[in-house]
Amino acid sequence: MLDYPLFVVTAQADGLPSGCLVSFAAQASVQPPRFIVSMPRGNHTFGVASRSGLLAVHVLPRRHRVLAELFGSQTGDQINKFDRCSWRAGPEGVPILDEAVAWFVGRTVDRGDVGDHVLFVLEPVAVWAPEGSEDLLYLGDVDDIDLDDGGPPRSAEWEPAEVTRRFGLKFTLGGL
Repeated sequence: MLDYPLFVVTAQADGLPSGCLVSFAAQASVQPPRFIVSMPRGNHTFGVASRSGLLAVHVLPRRHRVLAELFGSQTGDQINKFDRCSWRAGPEGVPILDEAVAWFVGRTVDRGDVGDHVLFVLEPVAVWAPEGSEDLLYLGDVDDIDLDDGGPPRSAEWEPAEVTRRFGLKFTLGGL
């Protein structure tokens, strides 16, 4: 029943970019500013993020659902997601997705075990957000995507889903 914004988290380590769709993320502190993202241990991006000191967190507009499908349903073990989207290198080479409606790069200041996921506590070091606003992509917009949860690799074949279902309430993150 809960419906909240989705984020794509990207990382770069050893010259290899990686990224995944995350649905567990939130502001954690105002002073000092902190944001948390949670990734499953078996996810390819988790391994890269664990070796990287910086992560980029991207807010997606509703009109770029295909980007959420790419980063949510494919594994970096089988395909290079960055060959299929527009991006540029940000601070220390962290991939920045050009189609994001807003993004920030955060330094990992702590990590914690939270069951089948690991929580990354981030301190923002670079931020970009437009003055205008756009409809964001919410969990309910992608509830038909077969998410890559770090389990066995999926087929490298990828086709965007044609049906979007809506449900739940919308909660927004203030200040982002």
